[in-house]
Amino acid sequence: MSDEVNWSGDYYNEGMNAKNSIFDKLGEECGVFGVWGHPDAAQLCYYGLHALQHRGQESAGICTNNQGEFHYSRGMGLVKEVFNESNLHDLTGHSAIGHVRYSTAGESKLANAQPLIFKYREGDLAIATNGNIVNALEIKSRLEKSGSIFQTSSDTEVLAHLISRSKHDDIVEAVKDALSQLVGAFAFLILTNDKLIAASDPNGIRPFTIAQLGSAYLFASETCAFDVVGATYLRDVLPGELLVLDRKNVMCKDSFAKPSRHAICAMEYVYFARPDSDINGINIHSARKRMGKKLAKESFISADIVTGVPDSSISAAIGFAEQTGIPYEIGLIKNRYIGRTFIQPSQELREQGVKMKLSAVRKVVEGKRVVLIDDSIVRGTTSLRIVNLLREAGATEVHVRISSPPFINPCFYGIDTPERKDLIAATLTLEEMCRKINADSLYFLSKTGMLESINFMPQGVNRGCCTACFDNSYPTKK
Repeated sequence: MSDEVNWSGDYYNEGMNAKNSIFDKLGEECGVFGVWGHPDAAQLCYYGLHALQHRGQESAGICTNNQGEFHYSRGMGLVKEVFNESNLHDLTGHSAIGHVRYSTAGESKLANAQPLIFKYREGDLAIATNGNIVNALEIKSRLEKSGSIFQTSSDTEVLAHLISRSKHDDIVEAVKDALSQLVGAFAFLILTNDKLIAASDPNGIRPFTIAQLGSAYLFASETCAFDVVGATYLRDVLPGELLVLDRKNVMCKDSFAKPSRHAICAMEYVYFARPDSDINGINIHSARKRMGKKLAKESFISADIVTGVPDSSISAAIGFAEQTGIPYEIGLIKNRYIGRTFIQPSQELREQGVKMKLSAVRKVVEGKRVVLIDDSIVRGTTSLRIVNLLREAGATEVHVRISSPPFINPCFYGIDTPERKDLIAATLTLEEMCRKINADSLYFLSKTGMLESINFMPQGVNRGCCTACFDNSYPTKK
């Protein structure tokens, strides 16, 4: 029996991650949003972060710069829980950076909520990031031995210490010096008293985009955040690129490292990003539909209906249905109002915890052969529960189709994943997995099929995507 528990902390999602969630899905990353040159910077940040809420639900924060003076507010929980009319009113200024957090490095507590704010020899410094610094512990150990005192357990703080210790007084040069020492995946927003600096890792692993609203510049982890505020998307931040905005509202393009092997995270297209976002000019919904169509070509099975696990698998399920001609039906309903619970469930209820989140539509699946589309299988526990949900609702057959390759390796770049020994695809054969989740058949989309569906770069290693979780091909030194 599982010893997992429901949420029982003081705020929504306290301490929840891929290692202890009752829902067997990959942990979200984080989301960043930045504004430069707009009188309603904090309000724009609020709406932008709300659009990025799917990327992190543990904490949220905004820091503004009002003519060189910083104002900030951070808290645990959802954006709508952290911010209200009163504290947003206090966040004055024409520039701001914001953050929604899911803890992949560092504990789930207020001290680690971003943006992190620092006093620095040249003034104030606020930092927000999406991603993970692979060599953070190594750098932290070296800095502590030379006298640095860390206030958080977040790997983001490493950058602040490197900046403060740089031999360069000029903040841009200090940031470039600091970033050049980092290994990993990151999209940084750095706010100073007179500048906003944006930087993407040399592999471009984490998504990072630029837009314009009037004369103001905006930055976000996903383009869906621009749509909600009416901004016009310009382009993605390039790998190794450093962009600097000053008080003259001039954006200076620089770099801190030569672009390396381009390796945008494939799971952004498969699972993490919102369907209405575009990454590197590729619409997420369209890419997922192509994955579903490719999956149908690779693994056709005769059935009565196709259904997807909401929400990230719906696009692929539609593609599968269109390709096969099998009707798409809403066979599963997601409960969007779980919120938090203070109930400590019994062992039996823990095993059925997925029913809090999903319900089968009996009249749709009863007596039917069902093709169930999902985006990934991590441990397999939730897949088993969903298959059983459909069977309990009367499905005569359940054929599981996954719109990504088998997940066999942990991620070091900002996705919270179990250890390799806990990944079902790393320890069992396809036939064993099929039996484990109680399915009639099981098939994973090939890596080639996934990459062709994403359709990013025709040349380059893995067509410009990071596929380490599928093939052990990590774009950086681990």
